[in-house]
Amino acid sequence: MQGYSMDHATSSRQPLWAALAPALGCALVGGVVFQFFGNATHGYIDTASLFYWWGYQWFDARSETQHGLLILVISVWLFARNLRAEAKGERPEASGESASWAVWTMVAGLALHALGFAAQQTRVSIIALLVFAWGVLRLGGGRRWGGAAAFPLAFLVFAIPLNALDSPGLWLRMWVIDASAGLAHAAGIGVLRSGTQLLAPDGRYNYDVAAACSGVRSLTALAALALLAGYWCFRSWPRRGAMLLLCFPLVYLGNVARISAIIFAAHWGGSVWGNRAHEVMGYGVFVIVLGGVLLAGKAMLRWWPEADGQTPAGGAGKVVGGEQRTDRAAKLSPALIALGLAALAAGEMIFLARLAALPPRGEVGVLLAADGKNPAVLPVLAGVEWIGRSSEVTPAEREILPPDTGFSRMIYFNRRDPSKQVLLSVVLSGRDRSSIHRPELCLLGQGWTVTETTERRFEFPDRADAAFPVTWLRVQREVSTAQGRAVVPQFVAYWFVGGESVVATHWQRLARDAWNRVAHARADRWAYVLMQTDAADGEAAALARLQAVLHETLPAFQRPVSAP
Repeated sequence: MQGYSMDHATSSRQPLWAALAPALGCALVGGVVFQFFGNATHGYIDTASLFYWWGYQWFDARSETQHGLLILVISVWLFARNLRAEAKGERPEASGESASWAVWTMVAGLALHALGFAAQQTRVSIIALLVFAWGVLRLGGGRRWGGAAAFPLAFLVFAIPLNALDSPGLWLRMWVIDASAGLAHAAGIGVLRSGTQLLAPDGRYNYDVAAACSGVRSLTALAALALLAGYWCFRSWPRRGAMLLLCFPLVYLGNVARISAIIFAAHWGGSVWGNRAHEVMGYGVFVIVLGGVLLAGKAMLRWWPEADGQTPAGGAGKVVGGEQRTDRAAKLSPALIALGLAALAAGEMIFLARLAALPPRGEVGVLLAADGKNPAVLPVLAGVEWIGRSSEVTPAEREILPPDTGFSRMIYFNRRDPSKQVLLSVVLSGRDRSSIHRPELCLLGQGWTVTETTERRFEFPDRADAAFPVTWLRVQREVSTAQGRAVVPQFVAYWFVGGESVVATHWQRLARDAWNRVAHARADRWAYVLMQTDAADGEAAALARLQAVLHETLPAFQRPVSAP
């Protein structure tokens, strides 16, 4: 038999330590890279270790990933279970297997990590770690270990903090709130809605539908359990995928049932019974989702049975043929493979260290104040019609954002009618890209509901070529008055300013910033600009107010940068 192979025959002719030594060496090399050069973002968690960055968030409620440790335990158990199943001969083995897949997979993992580090996208580096880990296991145990580890490592994706991908959880929250409030109104309960809050008109109860109730955490955890149930019950991936997809409508129904039960219990028995329903229905959501998934699985077993001979659970499919592949990687000795990977990892660490030590290359999105950290101070007078009053940044904002984040904020009042106001806020990121985030999250936290999202273009004073796009939001919140329920409408406009471009959305900013960091080693200090005003007198009047204030203040803080 030619080349380096980790099939049963080879492993039986050499000591176990000799067979595993190259893989252990590669694991050690990769561990050093991910430990000391694993994370480039230090805004929220100040560590260079990818392991610490990832594990820390399993114990941090703000990350909504407290199920991560359970996912890790399940993944380890699945790997051991799959190994035992293969040892019993439940899956055919190839007669010979080269190290090519292992080598190129580990190289791909290191390359992907370099991209994630340069783009300051730590979650990309976690994917790279999982890819690298699969290569190590494939090198150490051949096809048997590689097949056994494929699903457990992929399952660990559910342990990655997904609070950054908040859109699915955000809209799930709003749909749950809409449905729950609708059910309450249909039952004659006049519950008030204010953003993510549901409250009684007489003030007997007030519940905030937090992200943990119907957001990313429950969606991710229940999707993981649904996929695990499908993996356990079925051998074919179409049926496993069907089980996973089924959990999404069930999560929605489960959370509607939970919030509705809380509102009904609080209405009839006061806040004490509402709190009891909150505790009981926390388990009720899992019963509804998992019960529905398992019932669906039982129905599929009856009416959509699997054909005999399909791949056993945990298997990666039948091996077609047993030919020995010979290629360049197969002709290398295990020691040379480990040494080559060590040299590659050493080069990557040198590159990442220099990249992290480089002074920021890029420009500031807005004009700076004298301290060089904050945006320029907004003018107190905006023409003859508007006068500004400084609006201080809250301690909560300063605590949650990186310390080098800059702020400049003013509320402008119309001289003739002080009830007409315009908020103008500029938040400037520091070196770390994590300083600014989607404005919709702050609005929801303040009790606003986004009812419409469009895009507009604002003019730059005296520069027709510098018109730029903005995201235009119609928002509202409900308040309780002596006359009953009242809706307060407002309009919000926001945009992001980089050193060479202005973009309207958070995702456009992330994409452009990542490209600049990777392709040009350029890290701009992006500014996030937000304006907000009342909408009671109509969209045209609100837009005119924003444009009037912006015409007088924009040259004081924003350069005339052309939009892409």
